[in-house]
Amino acid sequence: MLVGLIQIYCNIYRSLYVMIGVLALIAVFGSSPSKSFDSVTSTLVPEIYTNYRRLKEQAAVDYFELRTIVSGASRQRELGLCSKESENYVPCYNVTANTILGFKDGEESDRHCEVSGQGNWCLVRPPKDYKIPLRWPAGRDVIWSGNVKITKDQFLSSGSMTKRIMLLEENQIAFHPEDGLIFDGVKDYSRQIAEMLGLGSDSEFFQAGVRTVLDIGCGFGSFGAHLVSLKLMALCIAAYEATGSQVQVALERGLPAMIGNFISRQLPYPSLSYGMVHCAQCGIVWDKKEGMFLIEIDRLLKPGGYFVLTSPTSKPRGSSTSTKKRNMLTPLEQFTEKICWSLIAQQDDTFIWQKTADAHCYSSNRKNDVSLCKEGYDAPYYGALVPCITGTSSNRWIPIQNRSSSSDLSSVELKVHGNPEDFFEDLQVWKLALKNYWSLLTPLIFSDHPKRPGDEDPLPPFNMLRNVMDMNAHYGGLNAAFLEEKKMVWVMNVVPVRARNTLPLILDRGFLGVLHDWCEPFPTYPRTYDMLHANGLLSHLTSERCGLMELFIEMDRILRPEGWVVLSDKLGVIELARAHATQIRWDARHQKVSRLRTVNFSCSEEDELSAASQLEPCSGVSSGSILMTEGAWWRIVD
Repeated sequence: MLVGLIQIYCNIYRSLYVMIGVLALIAVFGSSPSKSFDSVTSTLVPEIYTNYRRLKEQAAVDYFELRTIVSGASRQRELGLCSKESENYVPCYNVTANTILGFKDGEESDRHCEVSGQGNWCLVRPPKDYKIPLRWPAGRDVIWSGNVKITKDQFLSSGSMTKRIMLLEENQIAFHPEDGLIFDGVKDYSRQIAEMLGLGSDSEFFQAGVRTVLDIGCGFGSFGAHLVSLKLMALCIAAYEATGSQVQVALERGLPAMIGNFISRQLPYPSLSYGMVHCAQCGIVWDKKEGMFLIEIDRLLKPGGYFVLTSPTSKPRGSSTSTKKRNMLTPLEQFTEKICWSLIAQQDDTFIWQKTADAHCYSSNRKNDVSLCKEGYDAPYYGALVPCITGTSSNRWIPIQNRSSSSDLSSVELKVHGNPEDFFEDLQVWKLALKNYWSLLTPLIFSDHPKRPGDEDPLPPFNMLRNVMDMNAHYGGLNAAFLEEKKMVWVMNVVPVRARNTLPLILDRGFLGVLHDWCEPFPTYPRTYDMLHANGLLSHLTSERCGLMELFIEMDRILRPEGWVVLSDKLGVIELARAHATQIRWDARHQKVSRLRTVNFSCSEEDELSAASQLEPCSGVSSGSILMTEGAWWRIVD
């Protein structure tokens, strides 16, 4: 066995297999609690062994660990399917149960994982008429109506503005990009905002420092879809809806979205996260709760960022309406002055405020009766809304207008987060990893499904995935690699709450991301991601509050049918997962073992055989450094 491991190492080098992970079709893992394994950090920096003897010793340790785990793993019964009523089940959002528990004033529809009881373990099934979504970008404009929980009657009664952007044609919902939720269309509306900011066109948003946009109550994503065409990252958030969900429809279209609202808790993003926050008919009374909703927006906005509010319900309809509208906005204007915002533009029913770039304004403003939070304070995970200002003492207080105009952070911006060389090395690792993932995924997907709905012929592999989640994102290196390779995906970068908080760096890079506790369900609807990726997450999840079974049931819930899971982790964790694959209806397709560490050595073809037989280091004409990881491939047999 030890000889076999060494031979595999040399073969990997010869084949240039870099960062092979675990890839699997949509399924659920079942296993014993993760506390069985030693915890590891979430860092992507590999353990480096230049001593071949040390590598050989570690291979022996791995072999015995593997033999112990595989022999001790007990076969468990396959998990059953959940009831038909649970097809669109979202844990932590049970309005009826929350009402019984005494939540009120809107909090009954908020996220309450802490009171959610553990039900029977089962797999959320897709609807009977579910169909694989069309490939991007066709899937952005046409979705299957059976994939989302919205009926024809609900659609037709959803209001004239919605019907302008959506058309129900038999079993499809078509979104027409020329129309939109704001009067003259999305493009005209976006151009209007740009002109109100003093820009020549909306294509200049990026140059003006706006890279990421938080779109609150986004309808069904038409504004976000337009911003994506401008190469901006717009994240839709909306409250949980049992039917006709904005978030579910946006994700089905391949647009970034997640469940989130302002009822009682802060959103799971750090301060100074977004260049723009947008609200068009989002249904929030902004001066409610003594302005704490606006304080939360201030926390999320970067210095110099913009808050865009459009409220067509206040459109003038007579000589007295203008005065009424002015009176309605007076409380808003009064409070925004207290938090150092300036109303820089107003046109029709659209108002734009700009957050100050002067951190001292909050303490020097005489009208300011909003206190500063304690120094160093930032939002805890879903912490309660607070009536104080945060972020003013952060070293990330850099006005968006002063940020680098390129897609990459400047060296000054990178130094805020650490050593720039670390980020560069991280990117190189993930560029190699992504190439390997893609080369291995492509033939498997095409062999299973040579033709997809909407495809005359198999399309190039650049658009075979769209919604991707990196469950342990670290620096966001996988996201950066996707961009460099021009893959047509967007990535939800998730930073576990117990890992090193690198989310500020991810957001400053212009990516999307969120803090999340993987002992809890993720705030999204079922079947909303094409691929889940996790490096080191399984070993990192050592909390006694939860085990791997809950995690993989959740992964199955949020993955689309035919979705893929890519895992890189310790040998024991990977092999234990493989041992339990049959209980979740998976069939092993391919498995290869190696180690997550860099090995520096050189091999010739003859020396490989010698090294494998004599357990000696290779030497010869070929040389280099490789990054190897244990891995396995699975396929669902459902």
